[in-house]
Amino acid sequence: MKTILSLVLVVIAIGCSPAQEKDVYAKKGVAIDGYDAVAYFTDHAAVAGKEAFHHTWRGTTWYFQSQASLDTFRKDPERYAPQYGGYCAFGASRNYKAPTDPTAFTIVGDKLYLNYNHEVKDTWIKDTTTYIQKADSYWSSLK
Repeated sequence: MKTILSLVLVVIAIGCSPAQEKDVYAKKGVAIDGYDAVAYFTDHAAVAGKEAFHHTWRGTTWYFQSQASLDTFRKDPERYAPQYGGYCAFGASRNYKAPTDPTAFTIVGDKLYLNYNHEVKDTWIKDTTTYIQKADSYWSSLK
């Protein structure tokens, strides 16, 4: 009986571990295709990061254009990381996960949203408020 109880507790502990938070879209283990998450806010542009300035957060590697960007991200990663784990925001509003083009971005309410491509982004920006509400309502079930 002790063995079964121990096994159940281990399974519960694994299910609640931070590794389950990894839900970040990453090609080859690198978030945002290597673009600098902080630069979207500071440069208002999609800027490629450099492998020399990298940080692991939520089990995924993030690249930055400079040590300053890396340090900024480390202080508050939740502020700079894209919404919905970097998956397509429009897709999340339709209750599915889709990859993203890091250059198809918008910042709404000081949050970063990525989309599948520029055509999808053009649809997204027509009604971001509604799409964000829908994506927020679906996101926890998509994880």
